Amino acid sequence: MIASLPLALTFPDISPDMFTIPVIGFAVKWYAMAYIAGILGGWMMGRWLVSRPALWPRDTAPMTRDQVEDVMTWVVLGIVLGGRIGYVLFYQPGLLLQDPLEILNLRGGGMSFHGGAIGTGLGVGIYAWRKGISVPAIVDIAALCAPLGLGLGRVANFINAELWGRPSDAPWAVIFPGGAAQACANVGELCARHPSQLYEAILEGLVLLVLLWIVALRGGLKTPGLIFGLFLIGYGAARTFVEYFRQADAQYITPDNPLGHVVGGSDIGLTMGQLLSLPMVVAGVVVLLVALRFRRA
Repeated sequence: MIASLPLALTFPDISPDMFTIPVIGFAVKWYAMAYIAGILGGWMMGRWLVSRPALWPRDTAPMTRDQVEDVMTWVVLGIVLGGRIGYVLFYQPGLLLQDPLEILNLRGGGMSFHGGAIGTGLGVGIYAWRKGISVPAIVDIAALCAPLGLGLGRVANFINAELWGRPSDAPWAVIFPGGAAQACANVGELCARHPSQLYEAILEGLVLLVLLWIVALRGGLKTPGLIFGLFLIGYGAARTFVEYFRQADAQYITPDNPLGHVVGGSDIGLTMGQLLSLPMVVAGVVVLLVALRFRRA
């Protein structure tokens, strides 16, 4: 029970609109700019990586700078379509029966990282296959670029006051605005919550980005698939951990299941985020072992 919140933080007065274009009155959203910045940053990182042949096996980059630009089209399609389709399949499957076209309603909100990751993987895999590029190498590049977009996206989630955490009396807990955020049981006048979006921005974004680049710059790219395997393990572990502090999706929460577990009981179980992330850890371990085995062969 949270009796009082003497040290809780008030949510900062930040508009979801980054700025508005005069005359036409078009509002540019922080969330949209996070996607754009992540994609542009990934493009710049990819071009930098393939411009350093010494980082790669036999001192030869797997693709050219122009090919990095070409593959970005597949990345964008994978993120947008995969993210939206994944959200509907994983979190709102009932929409497929009610209104199948809703899956294409990008303005309606709702994107899934796991769906976006699958979509991006398929996109770059198809491109690599068509162009004769090493698939492990191209997914290594994607893995090095992904944490930037992940971190920026989570910061945008915080600015939008969405995907907040569970109620908390920690001194850094935040009093998020809105009726849904304030609908907490057994609290006083105000309800503070874990800023789980920022936890994810730090772990899945900043920490993972720094660690992967340290490995890459110290010879990790000379073992194709190594960086990708580490990314899967790192993201899956970080997301699984943060889910203990993140509020589950509303459709999974019931009076008998307040933590929103989709597997297990009401007290001990797995949320949908954990159910989707744990297989990533297992897959990452398999990819890592295969990569190391081929390096020694």
